[in-house]
Amino acid sequence: MAEIVIKNLRKDFGDFTAVKESSFTIADGEFFMLLGPSGCGKTTTLRMIAGLELPTSGEIYLDGEEISQRPPSKRDIAFVFQMFALYPHMNVRRNISYPLVSQGMKRRDVRTKVAEVAKILGIEDMLDKPVGGLSGGDRQRVALGRAIVRDPKAFMMDEPLGALDAEFREHMSEELRALHDRMNATTVYVTHDQLEAMQMGDKIVVMNNAVVEQFGTPQDIYDKPASRFVADFIGSPSMNFLEFEGAIVNGQSQVELGHHQVQVPTQLEQASGAMTLGVRPEHIRLSDQGDFRAQVLAVEYLGTTQIVLLQSNFGELKARVDAAMPVSVGSSVALEFDGSTITLFDDSGRSLRSTLNEGVIAHG
Repeated sequence: MAEIVIKNLRKDFGDFTAVKESSFTIADGEFFMLLGPSGCGKTTTLRMIAGLELPTSGEIYLDGEEISQRPPSKRDIAFVFQMFALYPHMNVRRNISYPLVSQGMKRRDVRTKVAEVAKILGIEDMLDKPVGGLSGGDRQRVALGRAIVRDPKAFMMDEPLGALDAEFREHMSEELRALHDRMNATTVYVTHDQLEAMQMGDKIVVMNNAVVEQFGTPQDIYDKPASRFVADFIGSPSMNFLEFEGAIVNGQSQVELGHHQVQVPTQLEQASGAMTLGVRPEHIRLSDQGDFRAQVLAVEYLGTTQIVLLQSNFGELKARVDAAMPVSVGSSVALEFDGSTITLFDDSGRSLRSTLNEGVIAHG
């Protein structure tokens, strides 16, 4: 069992707070994503779990043992860096075997273990090649092999695919997820790429400005964003935001945008003043008839779908519609929203509780 529990974790660098009171649990065998923009605190969190940074306060538990002040060598955690961090004077075999040799393992056992790992990664034919002549993808496989060969309790991965081109990156992300499923090892993976996080992760922590904005499954985070930041950061295109003034009462299931009544999930709290209605592009329908209208500014064809940029009285928004739908730039269209998918946000950017997102909480 390699459950990792983070409690009130904080890291200060002088007057700068990199991570502020983070708390979440990484289940045994989970592929766990730390997601957020540059500087949000995700890599610092990963480095604290691995022991490369000591927390200012808070607790880290691995297998039920508190490890926040232990050195990296006492944590049984393997770290995979973005820039491979291989030994250039060693060939592939020696790079992978180095952790075992350092531990004093017998040569026969080392050879057996390296052969097993090479087979898992599909690099058996390159064991005796120098690492300097390998492609970026193959070097990353070697870096993964050096981490896997120790059979650690957990793997920490800091944007391991960031240095690869787009085609290789997609291929390697599939390989990484398949490798994780075969090994069933606890993996903590840092990325700023929301598509990568959604495709690969069992659970995601979304961070921003040193705090955890939301923690949950990819579907929960996409369908039930806990804050406007999460709604904007997740999705391509991201959620549309229509701003309005109003008052919400408990049990309300409609809001007024101008002179238009818009169906929303039943609200479970009250709020008033400046608010925002959030709707995903795929939850907007275009039609010929209706009084909530917008002008078509541009159309982006994507094969099976098209993204339509619209100008409404509440600002610009994007709709994802079927590619076969005829849409002309400059035309006026009526908008219909799927009310069951709408999220309302208060003036602080926090999502209001509703039957859609009951129980979802933004931290910080």
